[in-house]
Amino acid sequence: MGATAATAESRVEVAAIPLSAFTGAGPDTQALDAGIRRMCRSQAMPGRVRVTFEREPEFSLGCRAAGDDCQILVARAEPAVRARSAGSFGQVVGVACRSVRRLFVNGIEQQLGYLSQLRVDPEFQGRWLVSRGFRALRALHDADPLPAYLTAIVEGNREATGVLLENRRKGFPVFRSVAELRTLAISVSISKAAAPRGGSISAARDAEMSEIAEFLQREGGRRQFFPARTADSLRALAPFGLRMEHFLVPRRASGEIAGVIALWDQSSYKQTVVQGYSGWLRAAAPLLNWSAPWTGRSFLPRPGDKLQSAYAAFICIANDDLQVFGALLAETLNAARRRSLTHLLLGMDARDPLLPVAQNFGHISYPSRLYLAEWPEGGTFHEQLDDRPVYADIATL
Repeated sequence: MGATAATAESRVEVAAIPLSAFTGAGPDTQALDAGIRRMCRSQAMPGRVRVTFEREPEFSLGCRAAGDDCQILVARAEPAVRARSAGSFGQVVGVACRSVRRLFVNGIEQQLGYLSQLRVDPEFQGRWLVSRGFRALRALHDADPLPAYLTAIVEGNREATGVLLENRRKGFPVFRSVAELRTLAISVSISKAAAPRGGSISAARDAEMSEIAEFLQREGGRRQFFPARTADSLRALAPFGLRMEHFLVPRRASGEIAGVIALWDQSSYKQTVVQGYSGWLRAAAPLLNWSAPWTGRSFLPRPGDKLQSAYAAFICIANDDLQVFGALLAETLNAARRRSLTHLLLGMDARDPLLPVAQNFGHISYPSRLYLAEWPEGGTFHEQLDDRPVYADIATL
């Protein structure tokens, strides 16, 4: 490490802050939250659609729905370290989150970790800051060991893959790929939902939540990393925009539940903002928007526009019935349209047998890859996984 880098490193503070510290926050924590939100606004994810994942009006609100025991790791620098900006001591230059989730692994409930929101200020994107961050994360792991940590990396994010995978330093966890993910932004166009043969689709009532939770427990385990939720933990998501009536439930003529999708609108605390397009989509965007009224597609958002979207969450279909899934997804799109949304976001493993049905709807695909990060120096947890498809819970990424 050169003298300049060493000086910069000595003037950067890295600290893990529990989510509880943001409750009833004073001026210092409010300034810290504002600094994290600034990073979210300023860093666009690469891809055909370049987007920023923003967290207004409070970063910590999105963390509360993402998992348990959330720790927010923050790097702050003195202003003299920054080449082109001034400010008070404590300027946020890096952030990452560690949380704990109860998921199904090989059909059995188990606690796993989740690493998310990894961001580094462009002026500090040397590996020394990432190394310090992982030392702090390792300390959290040693105090509360978990078998492995899930994390997602967007395809084309060369900075992340270079630092974490190709040039991994000693002391970093070992990242092993477990799934290719496809996030689909499906246009909310006019469509008529067809109920599954011999059945019906309706919004859930509170009295049905225990039955829905039992269905998710029974059927969800057929997907790797499906969230293990009880009726009470599902109800606990109401303050974060997911109420009982947002669960759409198809039933067979016998009354048996055939599937579940929840329409989860998180726009009050999480926003996806389009910053621009690249590749063929950049050239095609004007034509696609010009033809939108005749093709029934939604207009592509302009750079700077917020995506008027919600997530298709808790996707769970008994026996992977394609007809049930197609009908339920169409009805979810109808529900999204009634709420004046333009896009429905859902994530699936590229191996998921349901994915081709979703791809039949007009969409933009956003590829990424899911990894398991293991300490110490790479464990063997990944070797225990069977070949069932992965569930991509993009609503809580």
